[in-house]
Amino acid sequence: MKFTTLAFIFFVLSLVAPIYGGIVKVSWGEKKVACTVTELQPCLPSVIDGSQPSTQCCEKLKEQNSCFCDYLQNPQFSQYITAAKQILAACKIPYPNC
Repeated sequence: MKFTTLAFIFFVLSLVAPIYGGIVKVSWGEKKVACTVTELQPCLPSVIDGSQPSTQCCEKLKEQNSCFCDYLQNPQFSQYITAAKQILAACKIPYPNC
């Protein structure tokens, strides 16, 4: 069951990735970041089973910080908002104020 869920989530993310792949966010003093949701793949175990996010997951979230509002406002990701809040809190990353 978990493998099926993981495969489904990865499939959905891979479908959405081309939509976000071309978006580049720039903030003062920061590098350009391509908003590619598939970059957050290290966080999938935490989304699926609520486990503690890995160091790699937290690093990817910090890199993609400027993309959060775009991700959260996408209706395809609305079912993951609760998990996103928990993962961001565990990584000590503030939840965005969009």
